[in-house]
Amino acid sequence: MQETKRQKQIGQLIQEELSDIFQRMGFNVLEGGMISIAAVKMTPDLLEAKVYLSMFQIKDQDGMLGRINERMGEIKKALGQRVGKQLRRVPELTFFLDETLDYVFKMEELFKKIKEDDSNIKGNSDINKDTK
Repeated sequence: MQETKRQKQIGQLIQEELSDIFQRMGFNVLEGGMISIAAVKMTPDLLEAKVYLSMFQIKDQDGMLGRINERMGEIKKALGQRVGKQLRRVPELTFFLDETLDYVFKMEELFKKIKEDDSNIKGNSDINKDTK
C-alpha cells in the first residue's frame, strides 16, 4: 500500500528532527564511522514510525543498534519536545538497519569483477587470434 501525503510529511518531519537529535546526542559520528537516518516510514494511523538507519564504517552494527535502543526513552522525549505541537501523539519508534549502502557496494564490486573478467576474456581471445 502506498503512503499518503500526510504519512510522507510526518515521516520527513520525524527524519529531520531525529537527524538533529542524533547529531546532538553524538550518534552521528561514532567509532570512526557515521550514522544517518536513511528513511522514516509511518503507519497509516501515524502512531508508529519505522526508522531506517544507515551505518557507514561501523563494524558492530547490531551492537550500535542496541545502544541506540537503550537510549530510546531519551530520544523519544527529545522528539516529543520538538514535534509535540504538530502531532497529537509522538509515534512509537522502531529502528532498523538500512542495508542499501552495503548492497550498492556489493553491486559495485560485482560490476568491477565482471569488467575485469570481460577484459581478461577479450585479452585472451586477442592472443589466440595472434597465434593462429
